[in-house]
Amino acid sequence: MEADVSTTDISTAKAVLGDADIVITSPELAQQLGELKAKVVTIKNFVNFQEMKKALEKTLKG
Repeated sequence: MEADVSTTDISTAKAVLGDADIVITSPELAQQLGELKAKVVTIKNFVNFQEMKKALEKTLKG
């Protein structure tokens, strides 16, 4: 799958997420983002590849 990906801090994210399809963030920061049209995927452990893969697969299939 091909994707355009960017990383940002929470302040910048709020301003630029209008075009995003999926947002990957922690559960704590997800609450600060407010309502988005993008699907929000929360990850507790960003170094756990399997957790991230499972969460993204669930989002993309659903």
